[in-house]
Amino acid sequence: MNFPENVKYTNDHEWIRLEGEVAYVGISDYAQDQLGDIIYVDVATAGETISKNEVFGSIEAVKTVSDLLMPVDGEVLELNAGLEERPELINTDPYGEGWIVKIAVQSPQQLDELMTAAEYRNFIAQ
Repeated sequence: MNFPENVKYTNDHEWIRLEGEVAYVGISDYAQDQLGDIIYVDVATAGETISKNEVFGSIEAVKTVSDLLMPVDGEVLELNAGLEERPELINTDPYGEGWIVKIAVQSPQQLDELMTAAEYRNFIAQ
């Protein structure tokens, strides 16, 4: 399992990486492994401001469909267009090309409430 140190994690297995005023959001390596082969990503919230822990989309795998929850308050700026043709990027590169949305973070202090890589490793080991 891969747990990059430069992202924060939620207990719903999303990750967020802040780059200046913009953040990338995706699902963790653990989450993609649990879901199995990703076949479709549905995000219809571009341009909307979504509150922390609200659903911003869903992800469909061969086995199941799961909601995607926003890790912090933010406006959805962009969807990863590459996932339309290649949703399996989430399986192969969840923290890189497999990011799901780019957001404008409304409350950066909310990032402090999320887990570090070490905390997330301990969380999923329980």
